[in-house]
Amino acid sequence: MENVKSFLTRIRKPDKSTPRHIQILVSIGIAMAGFALGVLQKRLDSGAVNELPVILQRIDISNYLGRFAIWILLGTVISVYTRTPVRAAINTFLFFICMVAGYYLYCHYVLGFLPRTYMMVWVIFSLVSPILAFICWYAKGDGVVAVLISACILGVLFSQAFLITQGFYVTHLPEVITWLVGVIILIRKPKETMLELVISLPIAFVYQLFIPYWG
Repeated sequence: MENVKSFLTRIRKPDKSTPRHIQILVSIGIAMAGFALGVLQKRLDSGAVNELPVILQRIDISNYLGRFAIWILLGTVISVYTRTPVRAAINTFLFFICMVAGYYLYCHYVLGFLPRTYMMVWVIFSLVSPILAFICWYAKGDGVVAVLISACILGVLFSQAFLITQGFYVTHLPEVITWLVGVIILIRKPKETMLELVISLPIAFVYQLFIPYWG
C-alpha cells in the first residue's frame, strides 16, 4: 500500500494546504452548480430554448447539454483543478449526483413524468465518477502515466467530436470546441502534448468501435 502511495505521489503530489472549511464551501458550491445545471438542462429540453439568445439557439445548446462531451469536460475540470485526488472524487461525485437530482426532480415535479431507465444510466455514471475523477486528477501530473491518462480523456472527447470509424467527419461543432478546450486544459510541454494527442487517436478509434456514439 505504501509503495502504491509513493508511486502516485511521484506522478502528482497532493496539495493539502487549503483549510477544511474552504474545501467544504467549494464542495457545496460544486454541488449547487451541478443541481442548477441539471435543472437548466431539463428546462431547455422542455422548450425554454426559445428564450435564449440567438447565438445559443444556433449552436443547439439544448442538445449539446444532453450529449456526453460537455459532462466529460466538466468532470475533468473539477478533477484536475482540485487540490487532492480524494477531494476530486468527492467533488465530482457531488456535481454529477446533484446534476442528476436536479434534472429528474424537474422531470417529476414540474413536467410530471420520470424516465427511470435513462435516469439509471446517469445514476450509474454518477456512482462510477469518483473512481474516474481520482484517476483523472493525475492527468495534470508528470511522467508517462499522466500523459496516458490525459490521452484517454482527450481520446474520449475526440470520439465525441469526430466520427473516425466510418470515414472522418465532424459530428457536432460544439463537441469540437469542447475537445479543443480539453486540449488546452491538459496541455503540457510541446513534445508531451504531441505524444498525448497521438496516443488519443487510437483510443478514440477503439472507443467508437466498442461504445456507440452518445449524442
